[in-house]
Amino acid sequence: MRRVLRALLASVLPLALGAAFLTTGQAAAAALTRITDFGTNPTNLNMYLYVPDNVAPQPALLVLVHYCGGSAGAIFNGNGRDFATAADRYGYVVVVPEATREGHCFDVSTRAGLTRYGGSDSTGIMSMVSWTRQRYGVDPSRIVVSGFSSGAMMANVLAAGYPDVFSAASAFSGVPAGCFATSDGSLWNGQCSSGNLVKSPQEWGNLVRSMYPGYTGAYPRMQVWHGTTDTTLAYPNFGEELDQWTNLHGLSRTPSSTDSPQSSWTRTRYGNTSTRAAVEGVSIAGTGHTLPQAGMLAYAISFLGLDPGGGAKSGPLRAVGAGKCLDVPGQSTTTGTRLHIWDCWGGQNQQWTHTATGELTVYSGSSLRCLDAEGGGTGAGTAAIIWSCHGGANQKWRLNADGSITGVPSGLCLEVAGSATTNGTSVRLWTCNGQNNQRWTFA
Repeated sequence: MRRVLRALLASVLPLALGAAFLTTGQAAAAALTRITDFGTNPTNLNMYLYVPDNVAPQPALLVLVHYCGGSAGAIFNGNGRDFATAADRYGYVVVVPEATREGHCFDVSTRAGLTRYGGSDSTGIMSMVSWTRQRYGVDPSRIVVSGFSSGAMMANVLAAGYPDVFSAASAFSGVPAGCFATSDGSLWNGQCSSGNLVKSPQEWGNLVRSMYPGYTGAYPRMQVWHGTTDTTLAYPNFGEELDQWTNLHGLSRTPSSTDSPQSSWTRTRYGNTSTRAAVEGVSIAGTGHTLPQAGMLAYAISFLGLDPGGGAKSGPLRAVGAGKCLDVPGQSTTTGTRLHIWDCWGGQNQQWTHTATGELTVYSGSSLRCLDAEGGGTGAGTAAIIWSCHGGANQKWRLNADGSITGVPSGLCLEVAGSATTNGTSVRLWTCNGQNNQRWTFA
């Protein structure tokens, strides 16, 4: 039965995803570079890399994962081609893993595959990410993943098992992380594929938490797409994915907004209504296992933050618990000045901008400064300071749906020390605990 199902996926999906896949295999060699000896690779995956001619300084990194029966060349030159075109436009780097086992499916089923650095496909893919980061100065706050079918399942697994690495994911026709788990070594779970594996949001969330025990940082933003008539990975999996990721972000399943970007689409956003919401689901009426379709990847590119626009926020950063604003003492521009909270009054020393590259900046021109973790520290108690903007990891910050702000390399939350509410209280990094002294809003 496993052989029949794999053969079915291998034969049907390339046809459904576009006949162009049948003729682009040779073109892949010209568009992609094969990388060998990239690190630990227990399941003998192939690694392909695309670096645009005009790569951006500290570029974003997209991991693009193919479907069952696919290949790196097929996804890159076929229905994933819009990602390649956008890489030329925006200067980001693309890593394309390629499965080499029979059926060319990715392992999202075995214990090793669902364990962080457990020795299966996800371990090899993370070696690809590390290799690319080291050689191309990748922005650590803009490492994202997208995939189709088997690749969508892997996108869920990577976002679940490596939340300290990936900032966002976009999954086309997938299932929740851990849904495809098996105990007999098989890579196929019929109960999950048929949409009959149902759990509560908390159960789905706990399944992800078990993949990285002890992790207390933020989880990646998640965008899921699914056709309502999909019978290969049945449509109920769409709702189960949304259950899982809203739980991980501490959100209700009641959408913040619902709209229809195209006539057959229903889009729901959770946490906020922006282009880069914490969780976003897009349901496509009357469509089967044939995603992505024309125009969809443009939405994914914006959601993932691969384009320079959208999602930027500016204004005073108000501490929810204290009702006061993040403030540079005395309107100083001196590097190393430690930050505190103060009554909100609208001064330039309280005007912050969250940039497309993940910085929080204050002032402008020659006085531009970045919010910085003092000394590059990643430990609880590290002071928040201003420093000249240099693009380092200790100047990258994630604005999370629950109002927390986390440092990218540390996973720690920006907080008002001691939950105090008085003017002049220091601001620092601390272990995330969900309290109001760790919640901020752009006023």
